[in-house]
Amino acid sequence: MPEKFKWETIILFWLCFFFNQADRQIFNVALPLIKEDLELTDVQLGLISSIFIVCIGVFVPLAGYVGDLFNKKTVVVFSLLVWSAATFLTGFSTGFLALVMLRAVVGGSEAFYAPAANALIGEKYKNTLGFAMSIHQTALYLGIILSGVVGGYIAETYGWKSIFYLFGGIGIFLFVLMCYRLEPGKTHEREPGSRVVFFDGLRILCKNRSALLMTFAFSCMVFVNVGYLTWTPLFLHEKFAQSITEAGFSSMFYHHFFAFFGVMLAGRLSDRFARRNSVYRLYFQALGLLLGAPFIFLIGMSENIYLIYFGLSMFGLFRGVYDSNIYASLYSVIDERVHSSVAAAMIMFAYIFGALAPIALAALKGAVGLSMGISSLSVLYLCGCVLLWIAAQFTYQKNVLYSKQA
Repeated sequence: MPEKFKWETIILFWLCFFFNQADRQIFNVALPLIKEDLELTDVQLGLISSIFIVCIGVFVPLAGYVGDLFNKKTVVVFSLLVWSAATFLTGFSTGFLALVMLRAVVGGSEAFYAPAANALIGEKYKNTLGFAMSIHQTALYLGIILSGVVGGYIAETYGWKSIFYLFGGIGIFLFVLMCYRLEPGKTHEREPGSRVVFFDGLRILCKNRSALLMTFAFSCMVFVNVGYLTWTPLFLHEKFAQSITEAGFSSMFYHHFFAFFGVMLAGRLSDRFARRNSVYRLYFQALGLLLGAPFIFLIGMSENIYLIYFGLSMFGLFRGVYDSNIYASLYSVIDERVHSSVAAAMIMFAYIFGALAPIALAALKGAVGLSMGISSLSVLYLCGCVLLWIAAQFTYQKNVLYSKQA
């Protein structure tokens, strides 16, 4: 008899990941208001976003080590508490330095969520991993959509500080709920001398060619995503004179609404194909990047707002196809005992690279315009596609066999 799907567990993770992403995006939604109120430059705003991403990249190796060494539930819930408290306090910021410090705390504490949470999901949903990961991933999309809609409206109506009070306060309440309801993960028994050490994740990642190629492809996607999330609301606000609320909605809704359907469809289909050969997970990811690239180019270059909405929608649909198997693909070539550490190493590389996106697009904005800057992101999607195809063709099967023997 098939194992009953654990709905309560995935719903709790979904809520936590929802606020993980919403607390990131409300800063980008409120960017024009923060810029005006605190008299900040584009470079200062880009620097704040870059420092936020750098903190994720810097702290995530420690997060992976902690996630493999200690109870994963504890790591998840305390990560939630710290980033929610820092988000709440962001509403009290009065200048550039305060924003830098608090957004750094939010980024550093959020780094501890993904490695432990995804490893815990991997433990609890072995036979339906693509489906479970896809459900979890939809929290990212809806978190960003609602932060764009609700956050934009609240920021315009009640001031930008209000959205930080609201989202931070709800996160603190969710921390209490998860402490009582989330089941802890299992503890892996280890032979003497086999204890996880700090650099295990980085060492194993660098030795595993498939995982390394997946990491480089993931880095390309994260760079595009960070640049898109940071600058698209301002792009629509300046190019089409949309209000803060309208730009927040338009930039986030179409992309993430269609990503929701892409990730759910690909998650179900990839589970089915993976029963025959798990390499199909990589092909799904490569296809998502390949088909998404032309629509990224369209977003930046089109002068028609409806074509841009179409581009955002299709970019989102194929981004969801890629997202459905980010960790499912990685876990298929990595020993379960170091899932958290290796995932953290992958995130570290991706987010340190992605941290360059806000500053790079700020520089391009001044040199060639934001339209050209956004369109140029399509090149990175194509690079990611090629990297995944190389992994699927030349390294994947060997690494799968090795992980099963470990």
